[in-house]
Amino acid sequence: MLEAPAMVRLWAGLGAANAFVAVAAGAFGAHGLKGRLSPAMLEVFETAARYQMYHALALFAVAFLAGQGLRVQPAGWGFTAGILLFSGSLYALALSGIKVLGAITPLGGLAFLFAWGLLALRCFAR
Repeated sequence: MLEAPAMVRLWAGLGAANAFVAVAAGAFGAHGLKGRLSPAMLEVFETAARYQMYHALALFAVAFLAGQGLRVQPAGWGFTAGILLFSGSLYALALSGIKVLGAITPLGGLAFLFAWGLLALRCFAR
């Protein structure tokens, strides 16, 4: 297991990287995909970027709490898995039109719920 300063850097770094991707995806969706995707698929793409940003910020909360000594690494991995599954499947669905990719999205939602629940438990257990 990594020491607290390394955990803080890991989660803050993952948060920053995901925030960067979310901003880039949002800009790409607003400027590069408008007129290329149907309004419904553009909304799907925007939902992916929005949830990625929300959970990038959650990774910063994980970094902060890890720095306070809370064992929140499982929540961090849950947020990371949720971003990959939820946002990743929605990006892929919007760009490819392959509807079966939408079946992956709820798994990402479950990962988000798991992570938020773990984070709450770790905070209340202190």
